[in-house]
Amino acid sequence: MEQEEDLDTKYMRAALEQAMTSFDLDEIPVGAVVVSGGRIVARAYNYTEHLNDVTAHAEMQALTSATAGSGGKYLTDATLYVTLEPCLMCAGALAWSQIKRIVYGAKDPKKGYSVYQNSLENGMKILHPKTEVVGGILEEECADILRKFFAKKRLV
Repeated sequence: MEQEEDLDTKYMRAALEQAMTSFDLDEIPVGAVVVSGGRIVARAYNYTEHLNDVTAHAEMQALTSATAGSGGKYLTDATLYVTLEPCLMCAGALAWSQIKRIVYGAKDPKKGYSVYQNSLENGMKILHPKTEVVGGILEEECADILRKFFAKKRLV
């Protein structure tokens, strides 16, 4: 049986493949996969420009796909792998899904949910209390695709 760390790397690579698809479509390159029962049950990438929809983040697309396939709205036995730390909107949706784990690659120091987490009063949490969060998996690769995308945009 593979170690959890090895599985996290394996599935983050699958999320990076989704980010590359997003990059090729000229979308901000964020990719996500949802894993349940040892298999990928949803794959998604940012699609906000093509849909003209600010909610079409990779995480939101992956949640919608995963819950549609599971027949229920909760993902209590699933892990989301995403190349960038979820924003506040996505973290709220992830909280409602009661997802078991969130594994992300690069930190988002400007818009990541953890920026807001520290400003909440009374010890409130944005994510579901049972959700485990692991950050920094393939962090450099995940950050690099974003740097390349924005460097390309500055040249245009």
